[in-house]
Amino acid sequence: MNRNQGKIVIGMIVAGLIILLGKLGFFSFVGHAFWPLLILLPGIMLQLFYFSRSIPSYLLVPAGILTVYGVLFFLCNTWGWWLMDYLWPLLITGIALGLYEYYAMSPFRVDGRIGITAILLGLLSAVLLLISILGSALLYIIAILLVVSVGWIFFTQNGYKRPRL
Repeated sequence: MNRNQGKIVIGMIVAGLIILLGKLGFFSFVGHAFWPLLILLPGIMLQLFYFSRSIPSYLLVPAGILTVYGVLFFLCNTWGWWLMDYLWPLLITGIALGLYEYYAMSPFRVDGRIGITAILLGLLSAVLLLISILGSALLYIIAILLVVSVGWIFFTQNGYKRPRL
C-alpha cells in the first residue's frame, strides 16, 4: 500500500466514524448542549485580542455583550429556560458592560457620556434584576419599611411623650 492509499483509507475510516457518531445522535447532543459557546467564545476572544493589542478598543463593546449573553444563554440552556423569566435584565447588563469596557479601557479620550450611560444602564439592570427576582415579595418589603419608618418618625419626635402605665 502506497502513501496515498493509506491517506484514503484513514479518510474513509474518519468519514465512517463521523457518520456513525451522527447517526447515534452525538452531534445533535453536542450542538444542543454547547451552542452558547458559539456566542461566548467570540466575546472572550475579542477581549483577549484587545489585551494583546491586536484590535481597536471599540470592539470591546461587542466583546462585553457577547460574553454576558453567552454566559446567560449557557446558564439557561443548562438549568432551564425558565431562568430567563428572572434573568432577562442581564441582557441590559451585557450592553452596559460592553460600553463600560470601551469607556474604561480605551487608550484614547472617550466621551464621558458613554461611561455615564454604561453606569446608568448597569444600575437600571440591577434594579430590574432585583425586582424580577424578588417579585411580589418586594411589595411586602416596601410596606414593612414604610410602616417601620413612619413608626420611627412618630416615636422619635421631640414633642412625643410616652404614656405612663
